[in-house]
Amino acid sequence: MIYLTNIYKKILLIIFFSLFILSAEALNNKIAYKINNQIVTNFDITKEFRYLAIINPKLLDLTKDEIFKISTNSIIKEKIKKIEILNHVKEIKLNEDYMNLLLSQNYERFKVENKTEFEKKINSIGFDLSEFKEKMSIEALWNQIIYEKYLDKVKINKNQLKDEVLKSEEKFEYNLSEILFEADNKENFVKKLKLIKNEISNRGFESAALLHSISDSKSSGGELGWINETSINKNLNNKVKKLKIGEYTEPEVIPGGFLILKLNKIKKTKVSINIDNELNKLIQLKTNQQLNQFSSIYFNKIKKNIKIEKI
Repeated sequence: MIYLTNIYKKILLIIFFSLFILSAEALNNKIAYKINNQIVTNFDITKEFRYLAIINPKLLDLTKDEIFKISTNSIIKEKIKKIEILNHVKEIKLNEDYMNLLLSQNYERFKVENKTEFEKKINSIGFDLSEFKEKMSIEALWNQIIYEKYLDKVKINKNQLKDEVLKSEEKFEYNLSEILFEADNKENFVKKLKLIKNEISNRGFESAALLHSISDSKSSGGELGWINETSINKNLNNKVKKLKIGEYTEPEVIPGGFLILKLNKIKKTKVSINIDNELNKLIQLKTNQQLNQFSSIYFNKIKKNIKIEKI
């Protein structure tokens, strides 16, 4: 008996949408944008949609215009990062060992066991391996730039974190999603928040994250996964604790914008704490959180000096 696995069903649906929802733009493969010396064609936008949809199929629930807007913004953001990266390195390339490690981290998502199977899967959505490698290289090199540029500005209070680790062996873990958005004045903040809340009410938090979040987590509908309560700052932790499953916080001001957190699941765990291991994990998580905030700030800074032309 012949049947389709979930991943193949997903791939067929993505191809169907790219052919029939974005067909007009794809078939007329003109240059859509010029970003300094980089170009974006309609076909590039369609391929970006395929890439984003395989990461988060919820994208397929949105309208044609919304899909096109998200895909366009995503590929433009990637081109801007590429322009900046090439100011620091000669080519977009990682060493082979590191690249193979990054590839292997995608095997579970694509339900494959090796590089050959993985290549077949990405070929089925219209990508060749070199294109996929470039996408991962851009993100890795961008993160490296942020790390080198801002690591010395990361502020970690190790004594405070150690106190948090020692508080109790009984901890809460939250499965969270996020929306990070920007607003340059109170009026825009009110308008943006209203749009976000309306989208959450009408089509859900994931859809609102896809449409309105500026965080890298937007491609997965804002999903952050399981996070220990000690990994969240005290103010946000107090807000999350008051939520019921499915509820979300009011916006919290953080560096880089305004943060909304949604509580998807909650669990209580009792563990024997290895203080050093837990402290190191917490330091790494807090470091990554601050670097992500610096990444958003830096991107917005360089974007102001990038010429984006709609053709």
